[in-house]
Amino acid sequence: MIGCFMILVLNYFIFFFNFQIAAASGHTVVLVDQSDEILKKSTKGIEESLKRVTKKKFADKPEAGAQFIEKTMKNLTTSTDAASVVHSTDLVIEAIVENLKVKNELFKRLDKFAPEHTIFASNTSSLAVTEMANATTRQDRFGGLHFFNPVPMMKLVEVIKTPMTSQKTFESLVDFSKAVGKSPVSCKDTPGFIVNRLLVPYMMEAVRLFERGDASKEDIDVAMKLGAGYPMGPFELLDYVGLDTSKYIIDGWHSLEPNNPLFAPSPLLNKLVQEKKLGKKTGEGFYKYK
Repeated sequence: MIGCFMILVLNYFIFFFNFQIAAASGHTVVLVDQSDEILKKSTKGIEESLKRVTKKKFADKPEAGAQFIEKTMKNLTTSTDAASVVHSTDLVIEAIVENLKVKNELFKRLDKFAPEHTIFASNTSSLAVTEMANATTRQDRFGGLHFFNPVPMMKLVEVIKTPMTSQKTFESLVDFSKAVGKSPVSCKDTPGFIVNRLLVPYMMEAVRLFERGDASKEDIDVAMKLGAGYPMGPFELLDYVGLDTSKYIIDGWHSLEPNNPLFAPSPLLNKLVQEKKLGKKTGEGFYKYK
């Protein structure tokens, strides 16, 4: 089993749950971020999340619940200096900003300090894992681990294997995913992997349907919820994910395959992002929120 799990994050409010599930499953976790303030918020968020979990898991055993929280939190430490802690890790999971240049700079730096056996993995949802691996000297010990938000509830992990990822590394990433209670699926390093490769074009086609005036966004959402059994309609999901995130993904894929109609940009989506209407996080996207 991989023994020490380090994750590097900027958007702690999205990704800190990764360390929660790792720590709760008995792994030693070092949480690395840019400032002590963010780390304090992350730690507090993890503790609050664990309290919610224990209310359900240990409803009739409050003492056992308290021990579970205490044991999990003991597995967590924090740092603002990734290079100083990476020397003792078996697995590094990166979950920083979706910018290939920034990610490559981080991996290139950590590659100099990490032990030879340490596996590097990215939590990217849209960027090429192969290009990140090529920024290091450990292409055979590099893969993707794409968790889904909210991590404690979502069972899926996409394990991404590049052309250089060794079978041993791949099996270690699959075993780790199972050890933290997730259900891993495997995919080659293709744009969007499995879920987003199917999901993003679906959401973009819903926007085009609305742009053409073929149906209202409200009716499209209702149709997909009642007709396809989806928990959210495509416009509700776009607002939840963030319109800026969706635009970033589709723009990146369009630059790779400009003639692929599935990856065609949306004038309406571009307009909303330009107006800073990014979805639920800004109070307005395709819908308005209180």
